[in-house]
Amino acid sequence: MPKQKTHSGSKKRFKITGTGKIMKQQAGMRHNLEVKSAQRKSRLNQDQVLSPADAKVVRTMLGK
Repeated sequence: MPKQKTHSGSKKRFKITGTGKIMKQQAGMRHNLEVKSAQRKSRLNQDQVLSPADAKVVRTMLGK
């Protein structure tokens, strides 16, 4: 049986940490940045851990 290909969209958006968690970029940093406060922008700029239900789906897309 052939190998499963990695989903090329998900490999650009998610990364797996050393402990096995899946990290994603927080949404909301693309536009209207002059309206948002500096504290809000610094909070939105941090990576977030994916929820366990979503992580299961992403893990299959990444072939892990």
